[in-house]
Amino acid sequence: MTKRLQRDEASLWRSRFRAPILSCVQLASSNPSRGLVCLNKTGVFQLYAWDLMREALSTLTDAPEGVMHGLISPEGEYVTYFQDNQGNEIGRLVRVPFHGGAPEDLTPNLPPYSTFDYAFSPSGNVFGILLAKEGLFHLYCINLGPGGAIGAPRLIHHSAQALLGLSLSFGGEIVVAGSTEQREQLHISLTAYDTTSGNRIATLQDGAKDTLRGVAFSPISGDFRLLASTTRSGVERPLLWNPRTKERRDLEFNEIDGALLPVAWSADGRRLLLMQMNRAVQQLYLYDITDNRLTRLTHPSGTFGPLGGGTCFGINGDLFFRWQDATHPAEVIILDGKTGARKKSALNAGPAIPARPWRSITFQSSDGEPIQGWLALPEGDGPFPTILSIHGGPEMALTECFSVWSQAWLDHRFAFLTINYRGSTTFGRAFQEKIWGNPGYWEVEDLAAAHTWLVREGIANPNQIFLTGWSYGGYLTLLALGKYPALWAGGMAGTAIADWALAYEDSADTIKAYTDAFFGGSPVQRPEQYAASSPMTYAEQVKAPLLIFQGKSDTRTPARQIEFYEKKMRSLGKTIEVHWVDAGHFGIAAQVKQLILYQERMLQFAFEVLEVGGNQSGSLAKH
Repeated sequence: MTKRLQRDEASLWRSRFRAPILSCVQLASSNPSRGLVCLNKTGVFQLYAWDLMREALSTLTDAPEGVMHGLISPEGEYVTYFQDNQGNEIGRLVRVPFHGGAPEDLTPNLPPYSTFDYAFSPSGNVFGILLAKEGLFHLYCINLGPGGAIGAPRLIHHSAQALLGLSLSFGGEIVVAGSTEQREQLHISLTAYDTTSGNRIATLQDGAKDTLRGVAFSPISGDFRLLASTTRSGVERPLLWNPRTKERRDLEFNEIDGALLPVAWSADGRRLLLMQMNRAVQQLYLYDITDNRLTRLTHPSGTFGPLGGGTCFGINGDLFFRWQDATHPAEVIILDGKTGARKKSALNAGPAIPARPWRSITFQSSDGEPIQGWLALPEGDGPFPTILSIHGGPEMALTECFSVWSQAWLDHRFAFLTINYRGSTTFGRAFQEKIWGNPGYWEVEDLAAAHTWLVREGIANPNQIFLTGWSYGGYLTLLALGKYPALWAGGMAGTAIADWALAYEDSADTIKAYTDAFFGGSPVQRPEQYAASSPMTYAEQVKAPLLIFQGKSDTRTPARQIEFYEKKMRSLGKTIEVHWVDAGHFGIAAQVKQLILYQERMLQFAFEVLEVGGNQSGSLAKH
């Protein structure tokens, strides 16, 4: 194997990090000649207006800590994004004109808040916001008039339980919000409200263990059908619901395996774009509502999305997607709107840099549950030192993607495995909800089973397997080091949780509500479970060295609980190194130069551990 870090500035791993990354793209739904792009071509993620006719990008933001998400208005006149203080996710929504200008506050009379979701009506006349402040979730609507006029926010609904996801009808008459009110844990129902009076129009609920998610209203004036999904069958399936008439139409498609996710309406309201997710592999379909015809599209393999708002139906009905696979960085490609065949690339961040492929694998966990993962191998014969990477969330599924992190490890002749552990989405309701109320237990069981599989298959040396992850993946890195200390050579975590109860005290209101639902209660209500799920509880058992990167202004995985964890680990004589960054949860990953420093230190850390492991007289410094 490569015995040392490749320090050459022209090395492939550094070049991949420095190559611009296209993180999201949207088209304006009623003016698809305009779009919004998030790109880090300056070394920091910023928002750019995309003029498709001129094939030109123009800068909209220049925040030092970066801006990683925004929303283009349906007519393409404005771009809205959240402005906070160093990524602490407490601030306010602002907008800038498509052609640039100073940010304009959309809610000047509201105190600072945190928000999970905001959306436009398809006609662009009403803007909806879900925000959290003072321990409550609030649903507001704002009228948007001609000439850029902004109305005063109207409070439509508020709740002590989490409100998650919102959709507005074409003319802004109705807003539908997802809610955990009168539901168990994170199960969601949908409630429709009149945006003028605030009166409740209708509520859609399935069984006590089912979850409904709204996606988008029809783009046709006077058509009040909402495209949504339900887990009633055990996997996600699309449906159409009209809250005015209470009519519901389930689109079950029992012949399709895995989840079938609703994505978008066509501009004429006649077709739906659907995405199958089966064992973390995507397949797109078009469904004609009028003649009940489902068409499987013949598109390239890889990952499409995420969309992040707007539309993917472009001019002349073609489909625009952010696409990538393990060997091709993200770009915007155009697919034929009838067949799905690739037509051309509409926007790419630069030439591809050589990369190793991924392949899908499956193994059994401790209880026999099949676990899917993605494996990549370096050149040569194994066994190899191996990186077991853990995605964040946990509510996501990792599909085949271009990962500069994985390729850096592969360049240095480490094997790389990432898994969709219990709690990941699109593997079925039971799989996702297995961890609810008991976070950490089954996820760590799946990681331990991955260790067994890697060794049995001859891929990894049993004493040279490293854990790494960010956010929820960072949390699981710390937890697995304490619960199965004999398995791991070391751990590398970013934006991690070490103590759920301490983190809860310092979290934004949005995160507190989510955590309540996730655990089935607050730390006061379920103290034993919060302790059982916290890495702090198992600190004494940790044997492997640990490296952590943490943001000072993070309100999702706050700083104080990591400070306490570091102090406890040091008092126990454990090897721990913590790097503090002046950033929040997402800003910590917004700057390319920082990402290179993280990866460089992780490579150095791994080589130091391996050197000590191969030299009994050596010692890894306790930083």
